[in-house]
Amino acid sequence: MGDGYAVAVVGAGLVADRLVAELRRRDFPMSELHILARSARTAVLAGETFEVGVAKPEAFEGVDFAFFAGTEGEKGAAVQLAREAISRGAVVIDNGSDFRLDPDVPLVVPEVNAEALENHDGLIANANCSTIQMVVTLAPLAREFGIEKVVVSTYQAVSGSGRGGVEALEGEGEGIYPKQISGNAIPLIGSIGEDGRTTEETKMVQETRKIMALPDLEIHATAVRIPVHTGHSESVYVETEREATLEEVSEALRSAPGVTFSGDADDFPTPLEHVGDSGVHVGRLRVPGRTVEYWCVSDNLLKGAATNAVQVAESLVGVHARA
Repeated sequence: MGDGYAVAVVGAGLVADRLVAELRRRDFPMSELHILARSARTAVLAGETFEVGVAKPEAFEGVDFAFFAGTEGEKGAAVQLAREAISRGAVVIDNGSDFRLDPDVPLVVPEVNAEALENHDGLIANANCSTIQMVVTLAPLAREFGIEKVVVSTYQAVSGSGRGGVEALEGEGEGIYPKQISGNAIPLIGSIGEDGRTTEETKMVQETRKIMALPDLEIHATAVRIPVHTGHSESVYVETEREATLEEVSEALRSAPGVTFSGDADDFPTPLEHVGDSGVHVGRLRVPGRTVEYWCVSDNLLKGAATNAVQVAESLVGVHARA
């Protein structure tokens, strides 16, 4: 590969911006970096100016890694172009939802199930942002104590909706949301299915089961959009198979990869203070009996999207992951 890999990012939105930043910050070995989208134009991503090329099959000639991200990479683009990129030798890491539940496509959060990468056929799915931060915290509990039931309520930032969400908040109107987001909380992310769950809630249930290889895990999710620019928060309740002490759970979380744990009840994480931080932060831990209750926060554009995607690529090439 010479001095590195040829990388393409499909999309030029918020996630693409963070992808470029993370590829640079984490020193991913690249010989070249291309930005592709529906139309050719000039775009500034992570402070760099790029001549954006058109995302078409021949644009993937010579590309080693193709990250599908942002508005133009999130829904549909990978369906049209992923196999074209793979046929030309690229490994595709898709941030969209199209392939997450395909049994033949690994859905990977490296801290949890990196071994799933052993059986990919060129396509790897990046999980939903709210799912990623939750499974990073659930994994050490499952390993140490076993888990039987999870109840989660999310408090999700508007940047999870892309630039349209940010503009809606800054404009203090409805924008892309069914009701005003400024000064409000909207318990509707996606559309509502026949079972009463929204698509976001269903994603959390199905993706968590797949990533953790626990197909029968009982999960109940309520997803809420709140007027925060960036950073998702979650209140998580877990029923464990065996009883654990506060000290045991604290140690499991403290030693878990990707987790920063605060055992001080007054030192709880918030989304505002962890914007730009690629980890998952846990606080407000309570351990009554065979239950574990906690609060977790993560930058949804980083660990919830760009950072996780780059970590997947790092795992594939054997690069030592940075925090």
